[in-house]
Amino acid sequence: MKYKGLTYSYTVYAFTFFLAPLLLILFYSLTAAGGDGSVTFTLENFARFFDFSNPQYMKVLGNSFRIAGIATLLCLLLGYPMAYILANLKPRLRAFLSLLFILPMWMNFLLRTYAWMSLLETNGIINTLLSKLGLPALQIMYTEKAVILGMVYNFLPFMILPIYNTLIKLDPSLLNASDDLGASPWQTFTRVTLPLSKPAILSGINMVFMPSVTTFVISRLLGGSSTALIGDIIEKQFKLVDDKGFGSAMSVIIMIFVFGLVALTREKDSEEVSL
Repeated sequence: MKYKGLTYSYTVYAFTFFLAPLLLILFYSLTAAGGDGSVTFTLENFARFFDFSNPQYMKVLGNSFRIAGIATLLCLLLGYPMAYILANLKPRLRAFLSLLFILPMWMNFLLRTYAWMSLLETNGIINTLLSKLGLPALQIMYTEKAVILGMVYNFLPFMILPIYNTLIKLDPSLLNASDDLGASPWQTFTRVTLPLSKPAILSGINMVFMPSVTTFVISRLLGGSSTALIGDIIEKQFKLVDDKGFGSAMSVIIMIFVFGLVALTREKDSEEVSL
């Protein structure tokens, strides 16, 4: 009886804080409000997004996936070596450096992005230092490069942490056995360490790619009007245009794509484990 009450409480909590907002978004996406306050069910919001005669929203979504993909790839190329180095350091130094990677996450996301604005703007810290060194100024602010840089900075810990946590838990006997069999360090890495860390890599890819696709703060502050992502379009539908139906429809479309990506990576991971 005691556990039954606890289960009921968790069910109410899950519905209130997780399912209810999703169901509300789904409701908005499938309805249109009339002038007299009436509500009708329709697929017009989805048809508007997939209008091939004017595919502006599909182009923005494709551009969002492209930029998020670049940021995710850079996070992987930077994050895996960092996680590998951390995992092979002495415990005290490892703990200290791990704290340095986690520390920025304790700061407000918006403040971290504003800090990069101060660094990258025309009269910012970086260009001021370059001018004192007699070097030409960099025009990065309000470009796609600035958006990618902001994504990599903000989401890099999401790539490092799962890979790091997997690497420090690897069974040393497997690495020693590979060494005893005459494998070189590179062979041990490619045939033992890397395959065993693939689940963490896939987890890191999901954790970086999903917020990169849906972000609007980074693109708005660092990219300006020149780099509009799907998150910016959704925000405008809710805040400026007051078109909750179309904004919700785009949110549902992104959720479907993201769920598909997660399902694909999990299926691939399951196939590799079964092999």
